[in-house]
Amino acid sequence: MGFLLSILYLVTSYLTPATIFGPLADYRIALILAGLVTFVSLPALMKSFVLKVPQSLALIGMALAVPLSVYIGLRWAGGAVQAFLDFIPNAFAFFLVCLHCNTKRKLQVLVLMLLFVCLFVIANGCAEQMYGPTASALQRGAEGPPYLLAMQNSAGEWFYRLRGLGEINDPNDFAQLLVCVIPLMFIFWRAKKSLRNFALVVLPVCGLLFGMFLTHSRGALLALMAVAIVASRRRIGTLPSLLLAGAGLVAASVLHFAGGRDISESAGADRIALWGQGLQIFKAHPLFGVGFGRMGEYTDTRQTAHNSIVACAAELGLFGLYLWCLFLLPTVRDALAVASPAKVAEGEPILPEEGLFQQATRKVEALDKSEVNRLGRLLVLSFTGYFVAGWFLSRAYVATLFLLGGMAEVVFQMALQRGMIAPRLRLARTLPYAGILAISLIVVMYVSLRVMNLTH
Repeated sequence: MGFLLSILYLVTSYLTPATIFGPLADYRIALILAGLVTFVSLPALMKSFVLKVPQSLALIGMALAVPLSVYIGLRWAGGAVQAFLDFIPNAFAFFLVCLHCNTKRKLQVLVLMLLFVCLFVIANGCAEQMYGPTASALQRGAEGPPYLLAMQNSAGEWFYRLRGLGEINDPNDFAQLLVCVIPLMFIFWRAKKSLRNFALVVLPVCGLLFGMFLTHSRGALLALMAVAIVASRRRIGTLPSLLLAGAGLVAASVLHFAGGRDISESAGADRIALWGQGLQIFKAHPLFGVGFGRMGEYTDTRQTAHNSIVACAAELGLFGLYLWCLFLLPTVRDALAVASPAKVAEGEPILPEEGLFQQATRKVEALDKSEVNRLGRLLVLSFTGYFVAGWFLSRAYVATLFLLGGMAEVVFQMALQRGMIAPRLRLARTLPYAGILAISLIVVMYVSLRVMNLTH
């Protein structure tokens, strides 16, 4: 029950309550669903590892840092409460995945859920491009096609960009989700199963790539190239991977992947200016920032930073950035650990739990070293797509990050239970490392900005 409700909750989070429940959304059905999921999750919480990992402490801290940033920055208690309510549903994804998606089969269902969300948006976007907005979309009061965003390219020509709803209602946000889901589809890959691989991997990946093309997101294109480089370098080497990625960029340019917009450093000059303004905001409000989601109110163009690091630092200050890094550091470390053949050993199988009757014996999922490594590599590729796209997006607190973090910890826990891997990094060591990472990210952004300004 908890697993099914978690999947329903996550689908609702991505596609909005109005899309899933229609008129029932007016009765706060999303809040009722969240309360129900929380209630049925309490028994699992007592037996889960989730409260023993640093990420839980980080998310609890961020749940404090988010409203605190608004209250201190704006002296607005109502805004602080709203910021808290906006942040919690996304962070909730980490706990739900850790609590209920604790087997490989359940992780596969979770990936299918993400695939459904992506294909739902792609199908609706294509339908709107051909036939116009649906009646239900018009009833929701959508201004223009809800799944399409009209823009002008460098030549002044108008074109449409595919987008989702809710948290993914920007084409770049939806493209970031797509580039994260593409590697995860290979969780269904099986050696020497051509028909299965074609149906469950090749066709869905082609559909997701088509959706990426419809978003015309330049940042997602670079993220996809980064994923391709990381994925192929183990087989063909680093230099051939870079050449292959370069050929991909040329092909994307020929196919007008960006919708006629330039893919160049000069085309991103506006974002570089926003990065600079974001760092200036951080210097003026270093401890608690200017408020969750409020950076756009302090920039010349009323836009946010288009960089997750800068946005987090400017909005939540060093306090929030530290907690964000406290989530990232152990998450990425654990994902890299389970992806490394040197750090994963052949473990002992878990003995089934005996019930009062023989029929009550729980079947334990078989999982060997090669499969753990494969799951780890897929998660590393997905994180690569998220972080490279996040370099050009202000999406530090989206559900996708916390969902991927939950998946990484589930895979690590499965390996740990089987004696395949050393225990997690102790909290006493994680805390100072997170501080070092936070400072390092600020330094990297400052140096990057200085270098880019020198080249202009």
